[in-house]
Amino acid sequence: MTQRLYFDDAYLRSFTARVTQRGRWQGHPAVALDRSAFYPEGGGQPGDRGTLNGVPVLDTQADAAGTVWHVLAAPLEADEVHGAIDWSRRFDYMQQHHGQHLLSAAAEQVLGARTRSARLGEEHSTIDLDRDGLNAADMAALEDATNAMVWADVPILARFVSAEELSTLRLRKPPQAHARIRIVSAGDFDHSACGGTHPRRTGEVGCVAIRRWERYKGGTRVTFVCGGRVVRDLRNANRLLLELAGRFSVGIAELPAAIERLAAAEAHSRTALERAEARLLDLDVQHWLTHAERIGETPVVVAAFEDRSLDYLRSLARCIAERGGIALLGLRATAAQLVFARPPTLAHDMSALLREAAALLGGRGGGRPDAAQGGGPNVACLDQALQHARDRLETQSTR
Repeated sequence: MTQRLYFDDAYLRSFTARVTQRGRWQGHPAVALDRSAFYPEGGGQPGDRGTLNGVPVLDTQADAAGTVWHVLAAPLEADEVHGAIDWSRRFDYMQQHHGQHLLSAAAEQVLGARTRSARLGEEHSTIDLDRDGLNAADMAALEDATNAMVWADVPILARFVSAEELSTLRLRKPPQAHARIRIVSAGDFDHSACGGTHPRRTGEVGCVAIRRWERYKGGTRVTFVCGGRVVRDLRNANRLLLELAGRFSVGIAELPAAIERLAAAEAHSRTALERAEARLLDLDVQHWLTHAERIGETPVVVAAFEDRSLDYLRSLARCIAERGGIALLGLRATAAQLVFARPPTLAHDMSALLREAAALLGGRGGGRPDAAQGGGPNVACLDQALQHARDRLETQSTR
């Protein structure tokens, strides 16, 4: 087994070691060392990154035998190595990891909610609580209680304990069976079995901020950030607020009212636009029916469009059919589209007719006997497909 130096000193940033094994991990070269300060992925905490003799360490993993594997960007030839931890990333995860411990402890104490699972991510972290129906007041109380623990700045003690000492500790959950049990204690706030890396004092977590919460598998998933990530979140949020306030020419406090005014104006404009579009559609229907050819007594509108939407074609076809006409409409876009419709008083099968026309476009379609839609990739054949549908309609009508 690899000697894990971070157990004794989570602040150790560099070390020397000897290569004991070489192999591959998910397609990358990898080495095992006799001793390492690199933390391997586990307990929801990602593996460390850094360098070995200047070669980037992409990930750190441990196998079932307890050997720590350092996944490399390139092969490493030397047997003696100098390792360097990506310290900014490591300390970030130390803040996130211990912040999660305190958040879970506070959730039990304030909300009576136990943590089912936890995950530390690159952008944010989550805990899944076994209680649902939590609200904003609950989250505020949880956040306040957690930060009270942080700002108490009590010592954090990480150590392997004897069975006797273990029996005296009030753990949040029973530890898994191991030859040695490592306990991380934050004063009297929290005692948890954990093999991860943690700061020396709770104050180094800095701050814990809850981003959001949602119902999840009968409980609640809480998304949070700690330490430097809180500062980055606040910086980004402040930048966005200032940009929005500048766009509206108001102060930040006036943004909600400005957005309400914008939403009201947008709703008014949308209503006016819908009315104008309905009027335009009505005029279009009148135009097409006035100039339509007739097959028997029925006006038949055959038309291909390039500058309209498929929704427009559906609406136009429906309105033509409602006024007693047959619509054979096409749209030239990245692919050719067809929309056919007829009034309920006629017996022509629009679905069958459209399938024939769509076949000429190298595609297919279908629908109901009175309305159908489809298309195909052969845009150049759109006029031919519409003419075929028109001719078939005329043939059916003269039988």
